[in-house]
Amino acid sequence: MPSLRDYRDRIKSVKSTRKITSAMKMVAASKLRRAQEQAEASQPYAVSMSDMLARLAENVILTASSPKLLAGTGSNNRHLLVLVTADRGLCGGFNAYAVKMLRQKVVSLKQEGKDVSIICVGRKGRDIIRREYGSMIIESFCDVFGKNVIEFSQAHAISDYIRTLFDAGKFDVCSVIYNEFKSVLTQTPTTQQLIPFRAPEKQEKGDDAKTKDSAGAKAKGPSSPYSFEPGEEEILSKLLPRNLSVQIYRAMLDSSAGEQAARMTAMDNATRNAGDMINALTLQYNRARQAYITKELIEIISGAEAV
Repeated sequence: MPSLRDYRDRIKSVKSTRKITSAMKMVAASKLRRAQEQAEASQPYAVSMSDMLARLAENVILTASSPKLLAGTGSNNRHLLVLVTADRGLCGGFNAYAVKMLRQKVVSLKQEGKDVSIICVGRKGRDIIRREYGSMIIESFCDVFGKNVIEFSQAHAISDYIRTLFDAGKFDVCSVIYNEFKSVLTQTPTTQQLIPFRAPEKQEKGDDAKTKDSAGAKAKGPSSPYSFEPGEEEILSKLLPRNLSVQIYRAMLDSSAGEQAARMTAMDNATRNAGDMINALTLQYNRARQAYITKELIEIISGAEAV
């Protein structure tokens, strides 16, 4: 049975831990506001750019002269997965959710006989998958979330590296996997294809979605009544590289905001659990102390009666 000193030391240790988790919760809450503002400000621009490029792409008949980022290589045997996670832990299952989706994607592609390579953005994702998929990791970008403000130049450097690999023929399809920031309590693991460009799928329900899909499949030719100057292909050749940087930047901002939100929630739960543990240990300490005092009284009384 633990001694009274053991109980006191344990209570003291848990109280120190509670101070740390409470402080981390406050720090995460202060960082969350700025990260959330950045993420929410970037989403309309990224979504609008994807929609605009989708409208332009509908009017383009793919030929040998079409932008390579739109037409692709003509094959889909080699896949590049860009995993975006945090640089730090202590944020619940935030990093594990994105890694789980990566594992599912890798298993699915491997079953289809595809070659898979991985780029890690964030230290924790790299550390988690290094033992299992170390041979697939071709590059890691760590410490990109250390600053209070994530700059577009960081995403641009990552996109430049990806385009360099694509131009060198290292892969056919590129997708980014990250936690999309929905709200403080919700971060959804998401996969988005970046190369060749594909418009994000909009969620539709019921027969309306089937009707629209069948109608879209039957439709042929340009669906936009607008004419463009310069031509669609020239516009796409200029905007597609920028769209790649924008979508990676959005993924990084969503990941940063989601990390702070997940850490704030995790530290709040840890602080509550520490308080519950302190109460339980205090109760055990009082019971042990009472038993110890009762035992001493019994010994004193027994000794007095023996005399």
